[in-house]
Amino acid sequence: MVNVLTWDDGDGDAMPSSYNIMKALLLMRSMLLFIGLATFVYASCAQPDAPPAEVRATADARPAERSITTATRPRIVFLGDSLTAGYGLAKEESVPSLIQARLRDGGYPYEVINAGVSGDTSAGGLSRLDWSLEGDVKVLVIELGANDGLRGLPVAALKRNLTEVITRAQARSIKVVLTGMEAPPNFGAAYTNEFRQVYRDLAKAHDVTFMPFYLDGVAGNPSLNIADGMHPNVAGSRVIERAVWRALEPLLEKSASAPLLDTPADAARSVAK
Repeated sequence: MVNVLTWDDGDGDAMPSSYNIMKALLLMRSMLLFIGLATFVYASCAQPDAPPAEVRATADARPAERSITTATRPRIVFLGDSLTAGYGLAKEESVPSLIQARLRDGGYPYEVINAGVSGDTSAGGLSRLDWSLEGDVKVLVIELGANDGLRGLPVAALKRNLTEVITRAQARSIKVVLTGMEAPPNFGAAYTNEFRQVYRDLAKAHDVTFMPFYLDGVAGNPSLNIADGMHPNVAGSRVIERAVWRALEPLLEKSASAPLLDTPADAARSVAK
């Protein structure tokens, strides 16, 4: 059975319950050209056999954080775009980082991998999937499609790319959390409806945990977004993190092992004890 967070539009169609999507999407329109150009640049540079330069640089810049993890430590991978990467936020304020802190405080053994790349499309996410799933990945959180919608890319391509991501993850026995996205209204009602339906259909067809709208409760709220009106601020990131946690927690297992060491400072304190 598909796990779906609470949502209802009153007539049987699945819709997020706490946001004004028209207001949110109208705010997106001012950034359409910029995001579209950024997406083109990043997608054009993506290589299928290696992580994009942005991701590779981030991973290489923090060798100390990764060196203390063990080969057997299970991973949760967030595959997404700027909403996952934490555009406009400090590293520790991104949704994946907030989930990592919650896992650590709750005694869960998982390492969270932030595989978010600003400007990425569903095709870009698919092109770097194999690299992103290195290690003992137990859960994949998919947050892709916002840039497909902003650029008006074919819905069929979005569905094909997301299907490939889901099926390849499931072939490795990786649990999947699929998060939905909305397209702006300027491409017409038919496009936005078909776009929205892709996520619902895939969640049902592949029996995955489903969040109907990643930005539920955040989109369209100026107090929860940075100045561009599209990317969550710290408060907005925490709202999303709580929603992601509700979807993610039932898929996790706790460890009876010793407390996890996530940073060199943690390791040093442990040795001192």
